[in-house]
Amino acid sequence: MKNIQLLIVTIICFNFIGCTNDFDAINDNPNAPQEVSPEFLLTNVIATELNENTYNQGLRLNNYLVQFNSDIEFERIDRYELGGNSGYWNLIFGLLTDLESMKSLPGYNDAYDGVAEILRSFLFSQLTDMWGDVPYTEALQFASLNFTPVYDTQESIYTNQQTGILARLEAAVEKLQNTSETIKGDIMFGNDLTKWARFGNSLQVRYLLRTSKRNTSFSKLQKLANSNMLMESNADNAVLPYLATSPNQFPLFSASTGIFQGLKMSKTVEDVLKSWDDPRIAVFFNPTPESVTAGNPTYKGLPNGLSTQSISEQGFVLNDLSLMADRFRGVPDGVDAQLMLYSEIQFALAEAVERGYITGNAEVYYQNGIRAHFEYYDIALPSDYFSRSAIALNGSMNQNLTKILTQKWLSLFMVGHEAWFNIRRTGIPALTPGPDNFNEDKYPVRYLYPESEQAANKDNYEAAAARIGGDNINSKNWWEKN
Repeated sequence: MKNIQLLIVTIICFNFIGCTNDFDAINDNPNAPQEVSPEFLLTNVIATELNENTYNQGLRLNNYLVQFNSDIEFERIDRYELGGNSGYWNLIFGLLTDLESMKSLPGYNDAYDGVAEILRSFLFSQLTDMWGDVPYTEALQFASLNFTPVYDTQESIYTNQQTGILARLEAAVEKLQNTSETIKGDIMFGNDLTKWARFGNSLQVRYLLRTSKRNTSFSKLQKLANSNMLMESNADNAVLPYLATSPNQFPLFSASTGIFQGLKMSKTVEDVLKSWDDPRIAVFFNPTPESVTAGNPTYKGLPNGLSTQSISEQGFVLNDLSLMADRFRGVPDGVDAQLMLYSEIQFALAEAVERGYITGNAEVYYQNGIRAHFEYYDIALPSDYFSRSAIALNGSMNQNLTKILTQKWLSLFMVGHEAWFNIRRTGIPALTPGPDNFNEDKYPVRYLYPESEQAANKDNYEAAAARIGGDNINSKNWWEKN
């Protein structure tokens, strides 16, 4: 098991990054380090982002937006009152600053640089996919005292041939494949640069599909599919196991009762899994307490986007609704913190083949993705699963894409906002806003810019807001517009 060393690393990082250079005026402590190695910052970035991506962004926000869960307590996200999610914006820029600080530390080398570039690209993708145009090329120019960076367009953030995410990922992978240097502090891949290269390439697949409506050539995607340098199995998953001991337990284990009780099973995911007769329903949810007491365990979901008043008026019995499975609440180390699973890449390649972007066997990729997801959660795949009419790829392209992308949607349970990004791009699965939503029955596609940007970077904020069609939750990103 890999260790999440979050508290120790955070203390080390923040105690020493801000130290004075006048060490002659300070009494030396022979038991304390005088320098920070890149490995400590790397560990902190990995641990912090994986936990945030999985718990706060994945479980507590995305799972409502994509209708894995429905809420009975606080309702805000489930009813599309998104706000700015400013805590994540600030966290991302803090982690980007850590990655930038690594460059000046003793021991920094090409291997650290390649890994840092991959993490940097992932973090910037989070920013632009959640907010649209964001500070990018000028974002970290603190040395030149630039605290009001311009907002780059999402198109340039992804596609600029020198500075774009796709170009920098490609360069990072090449650097990792050609260096003889090593790294320490990698609690996700155990300092294995080949796994980092596979992750970097797999992120390129993710982003090439993300921007596929704007692509005219898919040669890079074909090259990646043929490269044998994508994630090859669940052994390559970008995950970090939570631990049985505090403070590195899955946060829902010790969360308040209100947070846990709010995470009801959505009627949407209930309907999908029951239509598939899929045993993974038990991976994510428990039978309702009332049905268990009656001796007839049954899974039951709640429609999304209902107010507390509507829930009461429509006669829903809260004790007769399914909650999260024991692995999420009753076991401190029952799940992993996640950035990407191998199954996602297989579904992505299946979609790419089905759409005609690349050549290959869509059914093989599709079945690989399903099989990998069952294996990841250690649940037996039914022997007849692939022959079931609701599962088999035996229809038109649209029918097959619906099956591929709905399986992919399920596989992204709690993987940050990735399921939300895919729904915004494809419309699959087709989700209906809840009846008590605050967004005029429209499906939201972004968070608001943080209020701090409106105050401290007003001119650039206003220019970006005007360019994307207004700072509201319905202004579509560049890559999702038809």
